[in-house]
Parts: sequence; C-alpha cells; structure tokens
Amino acid sequence: MSAIPWVGQDIVEFKKITEYGTIVATALMLPTVGTVSIHALKKGNRKIRLDKKEYLAIPPSFLAFLVGLIDGDGYIQVTRTTKGFITIKLVISLHLEDISTLEYIRSVLKIGKLTIYRDLRSPSCKLIINRTDLQEVLFPLLIHHGIFFLTETRKAQFDLAMLILKNAKKVYDQIPASSREDREDIPTIFELPKTALDYANLAFFKNWIVGFTMPWNYPGLIQFIEENPLTHKRVKREFKTLCSNKDSYNYLKKFIKQQNKNVRHYSSNVKPKNTKLVVWGSNLSSTVGTGRLTKI
Repeated sequence: MSAIPWVGQDIVEFKKITEYGTIVATALMLPTVGTVSIHALKKGNRKIRLDKKEYLAIPPSFLAFLVGLIDGDGYIQVTRTTKGFITIKLVISLHLEDISTLEYIRSVLKIGKLTIYRDLRSPSCKLIINRTDLQEVLFPLLIHHGIFFLTETRKAQFDLAMLILKNAKKVYDQIPASSREDREDIPTIFELPKTALDYANLAFFKNWIVGFTMPWNYPGLIQFIEENPLTHKRVKREFKTLCSNKDSYNYLKKFIKQQNKNVRHYSSNVKPKNTKLVVWGSNLSSTVGTGRLTKI
C-alpha cells in the first residue's frame, strides 16, 4: 500500500461484515499528519478516524474562506504545559454577536468546541480546535486542496505545528531553540507568493479575501444565519451541548435575551411627516402635564 512518510497512510483497508460474508475493500482516505497520541484517544472513548469521506465533501471554497478568517481573527497556538509537554490548538476569536459565524464553521467541519468569555465591555466567543482534530481533519484538508495561510505570522505558526506533528514531538524542549525564536530552521510547507499578481492568481484567493475582510458576506454563512436565526429559544434548545461548559451556555442565554429585548425597542425607520427646515423650537409644544417619557 502506498504511504506518505510524514503524514501516515493515505490508503486504508477495511472489512465489512454482512449476512452474506466478509467484504474487503479499499478506500482513499485523507492522510493523518503524524501519529495520533494514545492519550488523546482515551478522552471520550474516541477512536482514530478511518473513514474521512465526509470531510472530503467539504467545498474548497469554504476552506479558503476559513483560512482567510483564521488569518485575520485566529491563531495556531503552540504552548508549554506545566509538565513540559507541547499543547497545540487552533483558535478563532470573535465578538459574541458573531457567534453564528463560529457555529456555522463548526456545523461544516463537525469539530471544535465553542467557548464564551464574559466581558462587560466586549464579550467574546472562541472556536477551539484541538491537536488531534488538526492532524486528522483540518491540516490534511488544507494540504489535500493546496490551500494555505497568506499572512507571515499564521504561516510561521502552521509550519511550526506541522514540524511538531510530523516528528511526533511531545516535550516542549524537543523543539530546537531557534525554532522557538527566529524559526529559520523550520521547513516551509507552502511558499508565499512573491508579487501582488501572484496572490490574485491563487485559485482560492477570492474566497480567502472574503474570510479575511468581510466573512459575513460569505454565501454559505448568509444562508446559515437565515435558516438558523440566533433566538433565545434556539439557544436554549441547541447550545447546551454546543458550548464547552455550563457557564458559557448560561451567559450566552442571558446575552441573547438582552439583545432580543433591545431589538424590540429599537427602530431605524422613523419617518417624520414634516421634513421642512424650521427655526429650532418653533415647532415644539409644551410637554407640561403629559407625564414622563418612557424608555421606548
């Protein structure tokens, strides 16, 4: 069977037992980057993904949009645990009002956890994709379709993560010091274009630029929001299992309830009958005896 040395096997044999006997077949699969940790498989009694046909059905246009969004509002985090091990995760962070964007991404990829962070000034939400999902699903998809990050920072983060995964590095001190500092010795998976025309000629550039600059205009996201409006009732029904913890879920319910309340008392369609220019105060009558004005 053929195999790619640094991404595992790309062809997997599987057996299907039927009442008529055993059928042996082969299926073309997405190659997993590196080796999945045994400890990761213990969590939630999950198994290595063998059948990845559903992921191959994800449109390249969506992946290009996603990469653009990550380039603008996300990052690939490589950190050291308290015990000296390596932690890798991909994070997309948006304002809580844009949680539908992360919900849409999660509905397509079927990976990642939504987390909400309470902040009186600017509450935010994050979609966090762990190391195992990156090496089994997202990174293989990007390599398969030849879609890559176009900002130097995100490209460097991706290259470092790939170096760790390909070489099965588990301890943070196993990463060469230069890799953590100037990163000159990290192999490049994809070369960045040299000129503006080279960028524009990339097959995925149009969808990337939408994700990078105006993700709310992506057709798939527009349709998703129209079909799944973010109401308090739907949050109560669907987000309990979608959010990563109970506190996130409770805060989102409270936030959406307040947002919906504000919308009911707000109107941008005020059309005065008289639009003539007049001397200030000449068209105002006394309000004595009319009572106090309400919030509305």
